[in-house]
Amino acid sequence: MEKKPFYITTPIYYPSGNPHIGHCYTTVACDSIARYRRMQGYDVMFLTGTDEHGLKIEQKAAEKGVTPKEYVDEVVKTFKKLWSYMNISYDRYIRTTDDYHIETVQKIFKALYDKGYIYKGEYKGKYCTPCESFWTESQLDENGCCPECHREVTEAKEEAYFFKMSPFAERIEKLLTETDYLQPKTRATELVNNFIKPGLEDLCVSRTTFKWGIPVTFDDKHVVYVWIDALSNYISALGFWNEQYNDFDKFWPADVHMVAKDIMRFHAIIWPAMLMALDLPLPKHLAVHGWITFNGQKMSKSLGNVVDPFILGERYGADAIRYHILREMALGADSSFSNEIMINRINSDLANGLGNLVSRTVAMVDKYFGGTLPADREEGEFDAELIAEAKGLVAKVDEFMDKTQINNALAEIFKVVSRANKYIDETAPWVLGKDESKKARLATVLYNLLETIRIVSTLLSNFMPTTMPKVWEQIGAAESDITYENAGKFGVLPADVTVHRGEIIFPRIDVDKEIEELNKIIGSNAEPEEKADDGFEPAPIADEITIDDFATVDLRVALVKDCEKVKKSKKLLCLQLDDGFGGRQVVSGIAAWYKPEDLIGKKVVIVANLKPVKLCGVESNGMICAADTPDGAASVIFPDQDLPCGAKLR
Repeated sequence: MEKKPFYITTPIYYPSGNPHIGHCYTTVACDSIARYRRMQGYDVMFLTGTDEHGLKIEQKAAEKGVTPKEYVDEVVKTFKKLWSYMNISYDRYIRTTDDYHIETVQKIFKALYDKGYIYKGEYKGKYCTPCESFWTESQLDENGCCPECHREVTEAKEEAYFFKMSPFAERIEKLLTETDYLQPKTRATELVNNFIKPGLEDLCVSRTTFKWGIPVTFDDKHVVYVWIDALSNYISALGFWNEQYNDFDKFWPADVHMVAKDIMRFHAIIWPAMLMALDLPLPKHLAVHGWITFNGQKMSKSLGNVVDPFILGERYGADAIRYHILREMALGADSSFSNEIMINRINSDLANGLGNLVSRTVAMVDKYFGGTLPADREEGEFDAELIAEAKGLVAKVDEFMDKTQINNALAEIFKVVSRANKYIDETAPWVLGKDESKKARLATVLYNLLETIRIVSTLLSNFMPTTMPKVWEQIGAAESDITYENAGKFGVLPADVTVHRGEIIFPRIDVDKEIEELNKIIGSNAEPEEKADDGFEPAPIADEITIDDFATVDLRVALVKDCEKVKKSKKLLCLQLDDGFGGRQVVSGIAAWYKPEDLIGKKVVIVANLKPVKLCGVESNGMICAADTPDGAASVIFPDQDLPCGAKLR
């Protein structure tokens, strides 16, 4: 029987510098989905790659005294090294400097021109070099800067070709509002209100002020501008209008495009418009995730807050890093990164949870039965509940993977891990082991644990592919036991299974000592000259107060349940909070730096006993705590997500 095809893509990454952990989420997430679909029996095509043209690359190469191609060749090596290190199982890697991609882009540009969708004009407006994006005056932020990266824009005026967007506005609005094409739905609403309702403006699709790009075949003064070039990779990589591959009819339309929120506009509006103009089917699903943030800011090399995944992987293993970023990121929301959050997650879930379950179970089989279980069995209390949860797990994971909600899929798996650890406490194998007449019951308990470990490790192998084979070896599972079909069955391991005690798969980490070591590494790798140039001058320290004075300020942890802009203000957001005491409303002047959807679901710190005031006619009962940043912005303080609502800071 022929396998059903499944096509999943990451965006192609812009190689303007070495990759950091902020690049990892999309690729690791897509890899996990691709692995899961392969386990389910799909014929998977998993595409990733690099977007290698543009002014910024040309400038970077000039700074280093090399050609643009030489520059991107070196950076691409680092990207591929990282993907190998993170065990990324991509099927195809595309570079926009590949000859076959160039051929496709030139044919697409010419076809759109011949159809009357591309025309020559003159561009006048604002241009952001880091984002490679043109913006109108009305789209700039409150400081007149790029609305995406908030850096300065320049005046641009040049002859250019434009792609007509307005003919597709109505169809795209229906795509975003009436279908499940884009998830989460709040992102679709945002795009419609911000870009479609005001009127879709024609898109600049060529440049003449730099040469590092794909030449327009019928006008050699122009090179194809980034989004026509970059977005076309999803079909050029399948052989559309080139002879390199022949997979287009099999895999298109894509099942899942996954992107970060800063490029969703291009994938949710421009890419569908291009496909509509070419009379091609649209992708089935666009999954938009947030950023991995560092102290509330998007992780970015230019902001000096990057985290090197190679360093983290060397210390904890690639699988621990994969698990952490997948478990922390809820679809549509940002995920706050810190070394402490990461280590605590590794300790709680991997060391104390899964690692402890495997070690205890295998050790007890070894201790009480010499490593091989007897065939005699005796059922007892608590068995049915554990078995039901283990057998029902695959259906729950399927549901969340279909929605690309990977963090929820992992949460379900670790509920079963927790249930198995609880089962150990309930059945007390160490007590059973002291009574020879209870050996059949003990064997049943340990077999149930081994089977539960087999099921959870089978599913986890899609997220942590390096470590799970070590688990299978320890619990005595054969390769034929580890299948998608067997993940929904109980009783697959032989009754007389033999275990092989091995090393602890996830050792517990000393949090304080490890953070101290990481700080030393970060300090030794820091570039002082960059730090000295940040221009940040801390505000003067206020007058001294006593501990009694401080005690009058009541700081509490609260969960943002809902958030919206205050209609009469550009600076204010109105937040509905779960403060552990029945809820409250707080108004905060952070709208310039945070969108409402970026805050929903996050824990924040509030001043809980501040006297209520009205701001722009809206009552505020407290204050959100935030810190100054070097660029004059406000960075909201996000506490550990595991802290309960109402927890007091002291």
